[in-house]
Amino acid sequence: MSKNKTYNLEERTFEFARDCRFFVKELSKTISNIEDAKQLIRSSGSVGANYIEANEKLGNKDFVYRLKISRKEAKESRYWLRLLKPLNENHSSNIDDLIEEADELRKILSAIINKV
Repeated sequence: MSKNKTYNLEERTFEFARDCRFFVKELSKTISNIEDAKQLIRSSGSVGANYIEANEKLGNKDFVYRLKISRKEAKESRYWLRLLKPLNENHSSNIDDLIEEADELRKILSAIINKV
C-alpha cells in the first residue's frame, strides 16, 4: 500500500479499492473472513464507482446524491475492516492504514458535499 497520498480523487478511490483487494488476498480463508471480505470488496469498489458517477452528473441533486452514496460506501468499508481486525491481528497495521484511508475519503467526500 502506498504511503504517498494521491490528490486526484478518482485515482485515490481506485487505489483504495485496489489496496483492499490486495489485503483480502492475504487473509486466511475462514468463513467469517470470506464473508466479510466479500462485503469489503463490494463497498470499497463502490466508493470510486459512485464518485465517477457523480462526476458524470445530470445536475447538482444527482451530483450530491452520488457523492453521498460514495461517502456511505466509505463508511461501510470502514465497518468491514473493523470486523476483520480482531480475527486478523497479524494484519493489524495494514487494516489500520485502510481504516485511516476510508476515514480520509469520507471526510473529503463530506467536504465536497458541504461545499455544493
